Amino acid sequence: MNVTGTLVGDSLRPGAQFAPPGTRIRRVYRLDLGGTAAPTQPGVWTVIDFESDDVAAVAEALAAALNPDGGWYADLRDGADRVVVYAGAVFRYGPGDAETRAAAIAHGRSVGVPEHQLDWDDATT
Repeated sequence: MNVTGTLVGDSLRPGAQFAPPGTRIRRVYRLDLGGTAAPTQPGVWTVIDFESDDVAAVAEALAAALNPDGGWYADLRDGADRVVVYAGAVFRYGPGDAETRAAAIAHGRSVGVPEHQLDWDDATT
């Protein structure tokens, strides 16, 4: 299955690499947050949209590479499922799984992700 995801390049911890086999870059762009970044985050992000055939490899690589400081996460789509990855933690949930989605959001809050950044869209279309 084709997994799609978004990674903020600035969210990688110093010295980390994100290079799971079979991962392809779809788009790289810069995003000015207009003053809405957390105090520990830069005001302009390098955003990388990617795809892969192996959600487990991507989630594992992200969990190992994301900076635990600064309130960072990456999110993936695997069919109808959403996979939200923090440093050392992976949450996967399908449509209607409000409990796991809430746990992913609660974890984000606990590691300093600003509330307005916990707004990923679960729509599948």
